Amino acid sequence: MIDPIAFEIGPLQLHWYGIIIASAVLISALIGARVATWLGENPEDGWSMLLLVVIMGVIGARIYHVIHLWDYYSANPIAIPQIWNGGIGIPGALAGGVLGILLYTRSKGINTARWLDVFAPAALLGQVIGRLGNFVNQELYGPPTSLCGANFPACLPFGVQIDAAHRAGTPWDAVSFPVETTAFVPLFAYEMALNFVGMLVVLFIIRRFGPRLFAGDAALIYIMWYGAVRTLLEPYRVNNWTILGVPTAMWVGIIGFVLAAAWLIYRHRRGWGSPMIKPTTERQADVPASQQPHPEASAG
Repeated sequence: MIDPIAFEIGPLQLHWYGIIIASAVLISALIGARVATWLGENPEDGWSMLLLVVIMGVIGARIYHVIHLWDYYSANPIAIPQIWNGGIGIPGALAGGVLGILLYTRSKGINTARWLDVFAPAALLGQVIGRLGNFVNQELYGPPTSLCGANFPACLPFGVQIDAAHRAGTPWDAVSFPVETTAFVPLFAYEMALNFVGMLVVLFIIRRFGPRLFAGDAALIYIMWYGAVRTLLEPYRVNNWTILGVPTAMWVGIIGFVLAAAWLIYRHRRGWGSPMIKPTTERQADVPASQQPHPEASAG
């Protein structure tokens, strides 16, 4: 277990959760800048829209989490903005981030779908790093590893400790499951591993098949991958937000996977979409006339 407060300066406290999220944003942005270059877009546009995308993503993530635990937050409204104590929902972060990308690209007249592709592998890497915050805050865990088997056949015997205070609302009380001897399934670690593989897969697809793909294809593959990951892991999560007895994240994952796969197949059969890699003619058109070479400059 790690103290969630990294260090204190007088009355100010710097939380590990904030450090991890900030690191995730920065490192993911560097990956995004490289992908933007691969796709023929200007990385400076990515850096310019980053703040808006992050702010919209954080707002969306927090709204999703607050709705999830509305009974608690309605009784404790002062806790709603206290994001440093943990509590964000990835589906909400994705919705907010996409809205931020849409607002920026529409205002600048650049290709929205291609920029969604730029952010797809960056988002997966950000989720890999960001999930370390769940470890620090003792969130996103499954059942005790001692119950793996008949009741939870897919979970592995690798686990982490969770103190009594972070088991509120679960059946795993500290009396029946002592803190010192009980380990819990670290769902955050499984998601980190799967999303890291997903990032490598998306990067490979962009580099290997980019010339044959449409703008937006990498984003659709991201939705399919993450939808499958959440659907796989969600049954092992405690304190789920459910709809009709099924975890909400599973509904989102399954629906997202089906819709993304259907649209990916359909658009390729119809030939709908602009190229994933920006054509050279469009790149030249983006360069101001004053910066374009004169014919004489290339003669003799």
